[in-house]
Amino acid sequence: MADAGAFLTDNNRNRQRKDRFARYGVIAGGISVLLTLVLIFFYLLYVIVPVFAPARITPVQSFSIPLTQTAAVRVNEQNTHAFHFSSEGQISLVALSAREGQQAVTQQQAVMANPTSFAAALPNEHVFAYGDQSGGVTVVKPLIRQGKLMMSKPLTSSYIQLDTQGQPLVQLAVSVRRQVAALVGVTQDQRLVAKVFHRGSGLDTGEQAWQETQLAMPAIGHPVTDMVVTPDGRTVYVLNGRQVTVIDLRHTVGRIRQQTDVSQGAGDPVAMTALSGANSLLITGNDGKVTQWFEVVSTGQRQLIPARTFSADSGALHLVVPEYYRKGFLAVQDGGRLTGYYMADSPAPVLESRLFSQTPDLMAVSPRADRLLAISEQQWQLFKVSNPYPEVSFSSLWQKVWYEGYPEPDYVWQSTSGTDESEPKLSLIPVVFGTLKAAFYALCFAIPLALAGAIYTAYFMSSSMRKVVKPTIEIMEALPTVILGFLAGIWLAPIVENNLIGIVLSVLVLPLVMVAVGLGWAMLPGGWQRKMPTGLHILLLMPTLVLAGYLCFSLSPVVEQAYFGGDIRSYLTNNWGIGYDQRNALVVGIAMAFAVIPTIFTIAEDAIYSVPSHLSSGSLALGATPWQTLTRVVLLTASPGIFSAVMMGLGRAVGETMIVLMATGNTPIMDWNILEGLRTLSATIAIEMPESEVGSAHYRVLFLAAFVLFVFTFFFNTLAEIVRQRLREKYKSL
Repeated sequence: MADAGAFLTDNNRNRQRKDRFARYGVIAGGISVLLTLVLIFFYLLYVIVPVFAPARITPVQSFSIPLTQTAAVRVNEQNTHAFHFSSEGQISLVALSAREGQQAVTQQQAVMANPTSFAAALPNEHVFAYGDQSGGVTVVKPLIRQGKLMMSKPLTSSYIQLDTQGQPLVQLAVSVRRQVAALVGVTQDQRLVAKVFHRGSGLDTGEQAWQETQLAMPAIGHPVTDMVVTPDGRTVYVLNGRQVTVIDLRHTVGRIRQQTDVSQGAGDPVAMTALSGANSLLITGNDGKVTQWFEVVSTGQRQLIPARTFSADSGALHLVVPEYYRKGFLAVQDGGRLTGYYMADSPAPVLESRLFSQTPDLMAVSPRADRLLAISEQQWQLFKVSNPYPEVSFSSLWQKVWYEGYPEPDYVWQSTSGTDESEPKLSLIPVVFGTLKAAFYALCFAIPLALAGAIYTAYFMSSSMRKVVKPTIEIMEALPTVILGFLAGIWLAPIVENNLIGIVLSVLVLPLVMVAVGLGWAMLPGGWQRKMPTGLHILLLMPTLVLAGYLCFSLSPVVEQAYFGGDIRSYLTNNWGIGYDQRNALVVGIAMAFAVIPTIFTIAEDAIYSVPSHLSSGSLALGATPWQTLTRVVLLTASPGIFSAVMMGLGRAVGETMIVLMATGNTPIMDWNILEGLRTLSATIAIEMPESEVGSAHYRVLFLAAFVLFVFTFFFNTLAEIVRQRLREKYKSL
């Protein structure tokens, strides 16, 4: 007896140790999961938060240089030197990193003696031109090679003669790109003169000579205030009087395409400059307000329209200086306050700082927009600018933005483009909309099928068949979604495209066939009904549904030919204005339903099957029909589990990647049309993350998209748990 007692005591101790180990293991696992979620959450925030950091500007150095008559100044890529262009035709190289006692002006070189005009191309072109008394123009591109100031010839000849008929050039505008260049001047008697240059696009373009074309320019009537030439050499914008004249340079004769009053009923315009790419013009009025103008296509013609106006509360804006590549600019208010603006944001400034006691004579922004150089007479000031992500803000992410060339503000996701000068469009609304659209249409297919299947399997189906059906559907969840996406994009999409009428007929006819079969079964004599074993009625329904589906697809071409002219897609587009993409939300809904159905079915079926049998037996014993017992007892008791199943399916649909990546066309448009494509958050991350530059605005916005997806999932799961607990509390008395 003593040995038996000792044996039981040892067993109890071993069991207690195992229970304690299991309890601690479960606790450790749960804590690890929570810590992992918290770490993911904070890592996403760690990457995202810098994109919303405010812009800052700090002084670097201040020095005095005996250079006067400044026409322009530019900072090189490395922020080590500045190019000073004087109105007297001289270029000086200034060392910005010179230490005390060192010579700041390292080199000087004369370009033209006694020039009468000066022009600077767009900042990223780094091309400059001087005009003289006889109508000649010297075009140069200064460079630094081995610490020395060099002058390259961007055109075949550095000296170009314009047909001014002996008149001096009083104004110039220049643009030089790899294959095209344009030079426009204004003579003393206010005549326009122009030359356009082209060269071939062969493999070795460096040895190809420029071919120049002299243009006959129209008279514009008012004195010219300013000019801007577009980088493609096709257009010149001329600010003359209160209007901007748009002149087409694509032919041998310049043609006035449009003349627009840009005063907007207020003060006269006094200056005009172009943003990067010259797709937008910044026109400064004598009231100190700066208005952005760009061309849009309206009624088949291009029209110059105002998009937004920038103004300062404390005074007028002066010295508008655009950035090299981004759609932003800096200006100085009355009183010396520096203000920075960005086009994709609201007219409110993204940078404000009181830097100067008075307005500088000239300012320049470095190519990387991380330095600002200000000149007041002979005093030079260099500042460090920290504003790496001006294109990202709450308004650019979640509100409509009026982008260049768009007829109105819109939600747009377009993170990449053909040139560096294109405006990044990083609105998350289209991809969030696409995520919800894909999940919505997937659940439209999955919820009815999964819940109906779960109800029938758990409540009506025989146990022998349930043992086969339930594992079979659960195995569907193991099917890789990449296979489903591949089949949806390659196999299913063409079938839907060629049998669209059949799909629609199936959605309408199959439920009616099911009801008809049920009514027919109810009308059969009792003896016939008893011959079919309980729970196997589906064996009669399945062949009928297959036959009905086959008939729907067989009638598809007949109906399409009879009522839609043989092409349902063209009919929808031409008659109803409904677009059609081969990879659309219908294909995604069908394919994703196959991925979501096993999740919803399994959880809902377990919840329904777990309802205590005494509840349904008691209901039937009191005279309720099986249908009444199902709807008023079983489903109410299982409602917490059914709701959890639906929410789990929603979470699965929201986070799905491969199916929406391969079967949607990935078009970030906002249209509930089931026949149009879409783009989701997860697909956007999967497509663009490998190509994004680490630390860039695009990179951080993709992490923000991941954070939004994380919050979506957390929100839906939390909501599901809250509702499930309340439903359980409400129906626990059953």
